Amino acid sequence: MIAAIQYNSRKIQVDLSKPLDLSMPLRASSSNVNAWYVGAPRIEPEKDGDWVASVKNGACINFNNIYFNPHAHGTHTECVGHITEKVHAINDHLKTFFFLAEVITVAPERLEEDRVISKKQIQFALGNKKRDAVIIRTIPNTRDKFTRQYSNTNPPYLMRDAAIYLREKGVKHLLIDLPSIDKEKDNCELLAHNAFWNTNGRMRMDATITELIYVSNKIEDGMYILNLQIAPFENDAAPSKPILYKIIN
Repeated sequence: MIAAIQYNSRKIQVDLSKPLDLSMPLRASSSNVNAWYVGAPRIEPEKDGDWVASVKNGACINFNNIYFNPHAHGTHTECVGHITEKVHAINDHLKTFFFLAEVITVAPERLEEDRVISKKQIQFALGNKKRDAVIIRTIPNTRDKFTRQYSNTNPPYLMRDAAIYLREKGVKHLLIDLPSIDKEKDNCELLAHNAFWNTNGRMRMDATITELIYVSNKIEDGMYILNLQIAPFENDAAPSKPILYKIIN
């Protein structure tokens, strides 16, 4: 199915029958991707005395409760409420869902004991392109990202000046295949989050950060249309399902 999307004065065509899913599924398993020192997600049938809401156990329905943390257990999109005293909800601030996006691939650089994504790397990858959204794939890019246990591993992160650069280029939506754009243990400075959302100036309430995505190696670097959909949670972050569409004109 070919659809036309109006972007500024340009009409862009995409094939809606060929979505490229960037999300990770959430599974009730200790091998589910995990970060931030929490247990595995759980999906369990409701119980009422001896009655178990599972067809396997004799009920007429499956009726499960799900226990998870959106920041820790899979692909999620967050707003500035993640780091402000007043809890702003992502559902209140993400109001449009289609964006012109650029996929870039970056090999994090060594900085003392860390691996970082620098401003120079982002500048080189983006050049003079103007995009609503930037999607960062880090290498090596193997499928063990679906099961990686990130706690206490000091994953790569984005340098503060790289986040400022993206903000100043007008990028509203930043997506990355890491558990955070900031260093795992940084004394709660959250330098890249604060820089991207401009918390020391006019806060960018409509800007989002999406973490723990997976960008298949079959997806080439370049320009796409991004459909960024979230579960309608009244929370600073919600599970999300970012979908890319190739531009065919």
